[in-house]
Parts: sequence; C-alpha cells; structure tokens
Amino acid sequence: MDKPVNNRAWFLVLPVLVLVAFSAVIPLMTVVNYSVQDTFGNNQFFWNGLGWFQEVLASDRIRAALGRQILFSAIILVIEIPLGIFIALNMPKKGFWASVCLVLMALPLLIPWNVVGTIWQVFGRVDIGLLGRTLAALGIDYNYVSDAFDAWATIIVMDVWHWTSLVALLCYAGLQSIPQAFYQAAEIDQASRWSVFRYIELPKMRGVLLIAVLLRFMDSFMIYTEPFVVTGGGPGNATTFLSIDLVKMAVGQFDLGPAAAFSLIYFLVILLISWVFYTVMTAENEAPR
Repeated sequence: MDKPVNNRAWFLVLPVLVLVAFSAVIPLMTVVNYSVQDTFGNNQFFWNGLGWFQEVLASDRIRAALGRQILFSAIILVIEIPLGIFIALNMPKKGFWASVCLVLMALPLLIPWNVVGTIWQVFGRVDIGLLGRTLAALGIDYNYVSDAFDAWATIIVMDVWHWTSLVALLCYAGLQSIPQAFYQAAEIDQASRWSVFRYIELPKMRGVLLIAVLLRFMDSFMIYTEPFVVTGGGPGNATTFLSIDLVKMAVGQFDLGPAAAFSLIYFLVILLISWVFYTVMTAENEAPR
C-alpha cells in the first residue's frame, strides 16, 4: 500500500516563491519587455523585435569588453584555484593554529566589495598609498591611473587577495573529510607526497573544486564594484568589463533598450559557460577509474 503524500510542506515554500516572483521574475520580465521595444518618451513604446539584440551583437565596443572579461576571468581562475589548493594543503589540520588560520583566511571575505575597492584605491596611490610609495621608492614606475598594465595588475592582485580565501576554505573542508586511514595506508605503502595528493586528496576535493570554479567564474565574470571604484574602467577602456559597460549604457547613456538586450545576452553567456564548466567537471567525476 502506497504511503499518503503530505503536500502541506509546500505552504512553507510558498512565501519564498512569492518573494522570488517579486524580486526576480517581475524585474526579469521588465528587462525582456524593454529589450524588444523602443520608446521616444512620454511612456510610449513601439515594437522593435530583435533590433536591439542585433545591435548589441554587432557592437565592436561590446566585443572588446567581452574579450577583456574572458581574459580577466581566465587569469583569475588560473591563479586562484591552484593557489587556494596550495594554501589548503599547508594549513594546520587541527589545534589552535588551525583555528587562527581559518579566522585569518575568512577576514577578506567579510569586507564589502566597495570597501575592498576603496582600500586598494588608496593602497596603490603613488602619493599616499603604501604600495604606490614603496614601488616608487624602489624605482618602479607604477601608476594604475595612467598605465593599463598597472591597472590590470592592481585589479588582479586585489581580486586574488579578496577571493583566494574562498577557494582555500572550500578545499580545506574537502581535505578535512578524508579519513585518517587513507593517510596511514599511504604511509605504509611509502607513497610519495605527490601520489598522496594525486590519488587521495585531489579526488576528495573534486566536488568542492567544482563549486569553487563555478563560484569564482560567475563572480569574476560579473565583477563590477571593485574595478569601478579603483579605476572607473580606465585608463581609457582598459578595465571596462562587461558589467561596467552595461552600467554606462543603462545609467550613463540611458539607452534602456540596448541595455536590456545586453543584460539578457550577458546572463545567457554566464549561464552557458557555467553549464559547460559543470558538464565537463561532473563528467570527469563520473568517469570510471
């Protein structure tokens, strides 16, 4: 005899669904509405179809911003994922110093994004910033305001400082789930440190690494506050990523139609690349060994 199904739990989920409808679905439909219409003011709209999408896809400005965005996200992943793994492997596993390390690693994650940008904006200034004055004293010509390479280096180092802790903490949690018997067996077999990492630690971290890669990719691909506070997208357009370009189009130029189409394409690009990451990494996890 089948057990009766109790659907009363759905009433507990209903407030969340209503909240999501107001905070996500309705604004999304507004963006979709703007993306297929044009207006000449006075709240009068005219059907434009896919015109704005065609304009955005043909824009050299947006293609350049997309190239900068992909390059930035690729650099961030190449640096932060291996660095986070290295830090997690060298953190104490238990005891007083393990607690100290966990607290220190979590501190950058507690700082708001706009504050992080302000900290590094001051930190890198040649006149009053510790980093800027130190590099100037060493004879290094550093100025993130006027030099594109310096601006990129500053933003990358800032992001690595801010978010590597997240990767390290996720990897540390994966390492903590490994039974001690695995290490004891490896010690009996006289396995090398690389073999322990390759066959014991890395497989146990695959799940958390998937989460780390997805979170870091999505966040780096949508980065806005930190580079905007530090460089404002400059010098020139050197650090004008997709998010900054989108805000300039929507708020600065008040081109609501192209901005709405741009935001939908932006969302679909993030969704597609995240799906590719997820599919590839889960396929590797499920592959027979």
